[in-house]
Amino acid sequence: MLENGKIVRIGKNLPVSAEEIIDGTGKHLTAGIIDEHTHIAGGGNDVLANSSMVRISDQLNSEDINIYRGLVGGVTAAQVLHGSANPIGGQSAIIKLRWGAAPDQLKINGADEFIKFALGENVKRSGNDASIRFPQSRMGVEQIYVDAFTNAREYEKTWKKYNSLSAAEKGKADKPRKDLVHETMLEILNKKRFITCHSYVQSEINMLMKVAEDFGFNINTFTHILEGYKVADKMREHGAAASSFSDWWNYKWEVRYAIPYNAAILHREGVLTAINSDDANMGRRLNQEAAKSIKYGGLSEEEALKLVTLNPAKMLHLDDRMGSIKTGKDADVVLWTDHPLSVYAKAEKTIVDGIVYFDIDDDQQRRLDLQKDRARLIQKMIGDKKAGRPTQPAASRQQMLIHCESVLGEENHEMH
Repeated sequence: MLENGKIVRIGKNLPVSAEEIIDGTGKHLTAGIIDEHTHIAGGGNDVLANSSMVRISDQLNSEDINIYRGLVGGVTAAQVLHGSANPIGGQSAIIKLRWGAAPDQLKINGADEFIKFALGENVKRSGNDASIRFPQSRMGVEQIYVDAFTNAREYEKTWKKYNSLSAAEKGKADKPRKDLVHETMLEILNKKRFITCHSYVQSEINMLMKVAEDFGFNINTFTHILEGYKVADKMREHGAAASSFSDWWNYKWEVRYAIPYNAAILHREGVLTAINSDDANMGRRLNQEAAKSIKYGGLSEEEALKLVTLNPAKMLHLDDRMGSIKTGKDADVVLWTDHPLSVYAKAEKTIVDGIVYFDIDDDQQRRLDLQKDRARLIQKMIGDKKAGRPTQPAASRQQMLIHCESVLGEENHEMH
């Protein structure tokens, strides 16, 4: 039973006092899917090597049609991230897919703060002959991190020294300049902001864990992590989670060692593991992506479903509120027409905070209504043309889908 945005009762033959009863006979109910890594409703890159001061929440696009398409695939929550062109990207936004709500209403109140880091080819940009930005090597990427955290600690010392002065002394001293980059890096060092890091190669995964340990904190999540199976034991000891692809492989040089058993190996080694989309199209079928870990890795159905529900909720520190069907948790649930790990399954209703944001029957009716409107408008245009009234062709509306491998060049064209 769902009431006031929460799951209030679970069981059989419950007393019914709700306004609406949904018949789920012969169907499957699951917790809403959570996408740990997406670029819908935001995305993009900044040009600096350290862009920690920029925030996805400042430019959330609540009208991105991919929010609705995510609901069609049973997704109820997601972490919206910057691209991977920067060693230190921007601050992410954790949202619920409340289609039709204003940008600020998408954000999950009280959620912990996260930031996007990145490793690898995208970051060093050595494949871009026009780039003159440091770093251009994997060693340079490491130095970016060390410098950023070292400078943040020095910045902290400067403020502590200033704040320790008496009022009279402060009147004579120069007040330190507030620096949003250093402030953000300090949040990481002081465990008030958490890193999700774009990663592929084992050497770099080891490097970033070592840098974090040297500065006294842990990496929260390695995302993509396609060589994670090589360092699963070290990740477990460090305490890092893994948010991976199910079977993406060989789309660029540094993923040539990816295997479809990665998620299962990480899971069996005791690493908190999830499957993410990174891609608006894949975000509509994360249930099927999770099912691949049954085929390739021999996971149980329950383990596979957790890869896109409870496990990403734990990574985002939201498992007390979502990720499973439990009394007291948010009423984020999906009613499926078939087994949720089946290719035949469709989300019949996707419910967020107890509100039906996608209904397959309503969707079909809206499609018919749109077809009728389109036919009416076409007939009007034909009539206008015959009557000699001016007509104008529709403007082209091509949407660019952003993911981690999308880098906007200096001429604002998309390169891969």
